[in-house]
Amino acid sequence: MQSAPPELASSALDAAPDAMIIIDASGVIRFANRQVSALFGYPHDDIIGRRVEHLMPERFRERHLAHRQSYTHSVRVRPMGIGLDLFGQRADGTEFPVEISLSPIEDGNKVLVAAAIRDVSDRKRAEAELIAARRAADRANQGKSRFLATASHDLRQPLQTLSLLNGNLRRLLVEPEAAQILAQQEMAIGAMSRLLNALLDISKLESGAVKPDPSDFAVNALFEELRLEFASLADNKGLGFKVTPSDVWIYSDRSLVEQILKNLVSNAIKYTRQGWIALRCLCESPSSVRIEVIDTGIGIPADQLHHIYDEFYQVEGSPDSSEGYGLGLSIVQRIVTLLDVKLGVQSEVNKGSVFALSLPAGHGQAVGHVPRKSAERPVRPAPDQAHVLLVEDHAGVREATRMLLRSEGYQVTAVASMAEALAHAAKNPRLDLLVTDYHLQHGETGMQVIEALRRTLHRPLRALLMTGDTSSAVNALPRDPHLRIASKPINAEQLLATLRELQHV
Repeated sequence: MQSAPPELASSALDAAPDAMIIIDASGVIRFANRQVSALFGYPHDDIIGRRVEHLMPERFRERHLAHRQSYTHSVRVRPMGIGLDLFGQRADGTEFPVEISLSPIEDGNKVLVAAAIRDVSDRKRAEAELIAARRAADRANQGKSRFLATASHDLRQPLQTLSLLNGNLRRLLVEPEAAQILAQQEMAIGAMSRLLNALLDISKLESGAVKPDPSDFAVNALFEELRLEFASLADNKGLGFKVTPSDVWIYSDRSLVEQILKNLVSNAIKYTRQGWIALRCLCESPSSVRIEVIDTGIGIPADQLHHIYDEFYQVEGSPDSSEGYGLGLSIVQRIVTLLDVKLGVQSEVNKGSVFALSLPAGHGQAVGHVPRKSAERPVRPAPDQAHVLLVEDHAGVREATRMLLRSEGYQVTAVASMAEALAHAAKNPRLDLLVTDYHLQHGETGMQVIEALRRTLHRPLRALLMTGDTSSAVNALPRDPHLRIASKPINAEQLLATLRELQHV
């Protein structure tokens, strides 16, 4: 095969889109195409015969001499400066980022090196803009998360005060007419609480503040928690609640899966007049499991199925339409999309519905989640025997809680900060129970209060942590047998039942 004439080779190199130079073993430039003059701003004749270091910033030249000499002893095709930021320097002294590829050329007994040089200023600028945009988006998301956490806490505090004051009044006023008014007030507070929770859940999901945190967890522990929470609600309506034990494990975000199932079971109870609700788990394949929520409720007409995930939509014929706002399934759909799982529904009018959630299978070696225990022995403490330390920085909630606990016979010391709590414990170490808010002033948390008091008292003080924060940070808090976590607003009966349970731990 004949070699190309020198003129043709030179023309081809001049036509190349990148600047190209050829240097000898001493680093002298022997050839430069037209793109080199355009890129570096030197006349062509001024480039030929100069050392290649002349085309780079002075601070890199001495180091480059050593690299160039190393390359001449082991020549091969490769990019230059892998993992490093490379810069060229124009005739006017300005610098610009470059990428350089090296290729050896044999010329008799001499070895020459061809270098293709590309200006990557536009790409680096785009990368920098992308990084800046990503950082701005991260800051915005963090700001949304902080706002929603604060809004969640601050909006729940007045509801918590109302709920506890209602509980106090129901203990003080025994006239039938007053009791009826307070019962209606309690229902209104409960409705406000459910609506607030639903709206905040939707806001967090839409803002991107919720990030899945998948792990392996046992279905049976989750089922037991759902049974404890919903069995009495079903029983109050005369419905059965069947939970089939399962030894299956799932790999997903436990708290988000729990939120899906809570909404589905709550809906099933709401739309079932008679019969039962069932919860079971089936293996679809070695890599997939299916959790089914089954009811014998009113069913969903076929022409309404595609509307059930719309916000504020309620199936026609609901016997308890005044108790809901049509947001539960909208929240479920958002979480399903976030987790990238599947949710199917089959329904027949007047016969019932089956909601089937398909999830990735997990492995049974993860750390188990300890299910909450139900308060089965509501033994009222004797007056003046149980001493409760209450830590709450919101004055209204603190006073309402203090009044409720005192009306039940507890000795109550109410403080606003961790420092006050520790000072009281130092003087009165015989504390029986601690009730603390999660978010306190000056960045303190209820968990810090619990840990500090336990260290001070040298024992696992039994504690109830109350919080209006529903973020993943709260869901990830460590559980132990002497700790209970309750979401605000918690009504008076739930609060007292939890404290009675803790006394028997």
